[in-house]
Amino acid sequence: MRKTRVSIADFDPEIFLKETGLGRTIVELKKNQVLFTQGDAADSVFYVQKGSVKLTVISPQGKEATLSLLDAGNFVGEQCVASAERIRVVSATALVRSTLLRIDKAEMLRVLQQEHAFAGVFVSFLLARNARIQEDLVDHLFNSSEKRLARILLLLAHFGKDNEPETVIPKMSQEVLAEMIGTTRSRVNFFMNRFRKLGFIDYNGVIQVHSSLLNVVLHE
Repeated sequence: MRKTRVSIADFDPEIFLKETGLGRTIVELKKNQVLFTQGDAADSVFYVQKGSVKLTVISPQGKEATLSLLDAGNFVGEQCVASAERIRVVSATALVRSTLLRIDKAEMLRVLQQEHAFAGVFVSFLLARNARIQEDLVDHLFNSSEKRLARILLLLAHFGKDNEPETVIPKMSQEVLAEMIGTTRSRVNFFMNRFRKLGFIDYNGVIQVHSSLLNVVLHE
């Protein structure tokens, strides 16, 4: 008698990152609410389902710097499994109302070891993050503050994913942009006004980026 094979559903990383379960809980954050603070125990990884999170670091002298902005589809606090980090070396704060999935470190390690599909997703994220860090370093070393601002605006607008310009995070302060590109707020204000006059952006509380802003990045 011929045996019938029992079909077993494959592990789906997308479903895992959407639903609660063992070691997984949903975290809802209001605008400007802190997710974790520099020096906290690094005991979990977060996945941004909706919204956006800002990563900052404070120097021993008390100076704060913005490292990056992470929107939906990004992991936050992944260093606790990627580099065995025991305490947070950065702080994470919601820029807007955000929804994140909190994954306990033990559960994250288990899934990475047992589910190759999820490990592939996570490794791809780490490689993309590493490439972005290298690009940011080159940008800071060799490009002017004007070109750095143009590049960060294009990145925040996800330029290249769609034909239409996208709205950057609403009401992003010029202080945050200045911290990200390593310049002063007055310089950011000068360049933003210049970009607007040239038709590269629309700027009225929210920022809409047009493809013409690429001219600033590509111009030598």
